[in-house]
Order: sequence, then structure tokens, then C-alpha cells
Amino acid sequence: MVRRTIRTQEFALGLTVIALSLLISAINPVFFSVANLFDLLRSATVEMLFALGVLVVIASGGIDVSFTAVAIFALYASVRLLNGMDYDGGMALPYLLAASIGVALGLINGLFIALFKLPTLIVTLGTQSLFRGFLLFFIGAVIIRDIPDGMTEFARSSLLTITAPNGALVSLHVAAPLPLVAAIITGLLLKYTMLGRSIYALGGAPEAAERAGFNIRRTQLFIYAFVGLLSGIAGMTYGALNRQANPFDLVGTELDVIAAVVLGGAAITGGRGSVIGTLLGVMLIVIVNNSLILVGIPSVWQRVVIGAIIIIGTGVSAYQSRRLEQYMHSV
Repeated sequence: MVRRTIRTQEFALGLTVIALSLLISAINPVFFSVANLFDLLRSATVEMLFALGVLVVIASGGIDVSFTAVAIFALYASVRLLNGMDYDGGMALPYLLAASIGVALGLINGLFIALFKLPTLIVTLGTQSLFRGFLLFFIGAVIIRDIPDGMTEFARSSLLTITAPNGALVSLHVAAPLPLVAAIITGLLLKYTMLGRSIYALGGAPEAAERAGFNIRRTQLFIYAFVGLLSGIAGMTYGALNRQANPFDLVGTELDVIAAVVLGGAAITGGRGSVIGTLLGVMLIVIVNNSLILVGIPSVWQRVVIGAIIIIGTGVSAYQSRRLEQYMHSV
């Protein structure tokens, strides 16, 4: 059991995150300050929500690059609707609206993929442009800074406030537990339900999954509705944290999220992936993006570092898959 755990990519990734954190901290002790750790969690919140949805897609053997367009569409359309209603309540309705819009857009992806059996990458590339174009042309292309009061209050809310050694008050944002809740739900779904088994089976061998009695169409519709749900929640969270709805935000960050999921051990060909590995992959990307500046590495070089991490991580995943395949053939 211990030997098997040590050989997993999740274990290696966890050691990498710890080693990188210790290295950065040795150069600049600010890294392990409460304020910086809280900032890292805040920065990772939206990306973790995205990554959990992408994990489900990749585990099923698909690729989704439209989730950021879904998120910003859900955010912007929700804010326009709420402002039109002169809404002055809390965050329940904004989240419900954004999540519902996200599910509806996700189902559009699911319908094309499940009913017409089109390649997932082609479909989501097309819908990314479609959603973004519809948003900018029909809904709005102007940054909305006059957001509902409930979103502003949410942005100011904190789950925990601590006095730092320098006397400053440091707060953990109330949105920080959202990825944890989403991770628990996603983990339970993938590990303990027939739907989760069908997702992994679909990624491993679609024909075999269909012969085994899994409803492939229903599974695919659920997958993309689930991604849409998490994307809508992530979009609303992003807008509240930034106190604005910018239709030009988020789109273009898909590859970082996909990279984090693959780094976490998800096989790009499907059939494998874990929630813990996904969260660790996100933390590695967030640390690289947010903390290398602490050791004096210019931001332009951070993309080089991320690129190298992606290549190495993907290479390790491919090597492990090949070793497993050779082992299965030899048995």
C-alpha cells in the first residue's frame, strides 16, 4: 500500500509542491507568512473550481476549452439581469443565476457531443467562440463596475481574520471553502457512484463501456452540464472577488487549468484522474504564477517555468501510462 502510494504521480507532485515552497521560503521568508498563504488560497479558488470540472471531462476522454467562456458569459449575463431588477439581496440569487446559465451552456456542448458524436475539442473550440461572440454582440461589451451590493459585500467578507506579527489584520476570504466543497462532491461522484464509474469507463474504452451497459449519451450530457455548473459558480466568484463584470476576462487561461489537471495525474487520453492530484496541480501552477516574483524571477520567465513543468509533468504521466500498459500486457 505504502509502496503503491509512493509511486503515484500525486505523491510526486505533492513532494514537488513542498520542495518548491521550501525553496521559495528559504530565499524569501515572506512566502510562509499568513498573508501570502491566504492570498494563494484566494488566487487558487476560481482555478480549482475550473479544474475540478475539467478533471471530469478529461477522465471521460474529452477536452473542454469553452469553460472560461461559459464562466464569463454566466457572470456578465447574471450581473446584467440583476442590475435590471435593481437587486439588492445577498449572493444566493447571483450564484443560482450564474450556475443555471452555466448548466444551460454546458448542455449545449453536451448535446453536440452526445447526439452528433462530434469531437469534444472541436465542439468546445466552436462553442467558446460562439458563447463569447454572442455575449459581446448581444449582451454587452462594456465593463460593469456597478455590480449588485450583495456581490460587493461578498467581496469584503472574510471567513477568518488573524493579526499578523506586524500588527496588520489578515483575512481569509469567505469563498475559500468553495473548492473544498466542490472537491468533496466531485470526489464522491467519481469514486462511489455508478455515474463516476461510467465516466472513467467512457474515458478508458467507450465501446467497452457501452457494451457493459453504461448510457454513454446520458453520461456525456451530465459531464458537460456539471462543467457548466462549476464554471458558472467560478465565474460569479471571480466577478465578486474582482468587484466587476468584465466580458474580456478569463478567456485565454484554459491551458493553465488543463495543465494543472494533467500534472495532477489525469491521463489526457482519459480513464484516469483524481481530485487530490488536481488540487495539487492547481497549487503548483498558482505558486509558480504568484510566488516566483518573491525570489526575483521576472514575470516573463514564469511562463517559461510553467511550460517546462507542463512538459515534464505530461512526460511523466505518459511514461507511467506506458509502464502500466506494458505491465498489463505481461500479466
